[in-house]
Amino acid sequence: MKAHVRSDWRGAILVCRKCGKKAGGGFGPKGKTSLTKALRKEIGGGKGRKAKIGVVEVGCLGVCPKHAVTVVDTRRPDEWLIVKAGTAVEDVAAELKRNEP
Repeated sequence: MKAHVRSDWRGAILVCRKCGKKAGGGFGPKGKTSLTKALRKEIGGGKGRKAKIGVVEVGCLGVCPKHAVTVVDTRRPDEWLIVKAGTAVEDVAAELKRNEP
């Protein structure tokens, strides 16, 4: 039997967990926050499945940049972002908002 759960997501932001660990945080006001947590806070719009867009940590995406985190916006799967540690989260969020329908 199949079960369905409704979500308000219009897309998902996939953040490489391995890159995030190697970067050791590097985001937020003090530079100690993970990109995933910082993006969730910056993008806002709700929690969990009630958010406008999901921000999800995933396994290794296979790019492995030094001192940066790989990010994929499912609304534009052909354009992956490489976000250097220390980049302002506001700038990352603005880039991702460009992809809104």
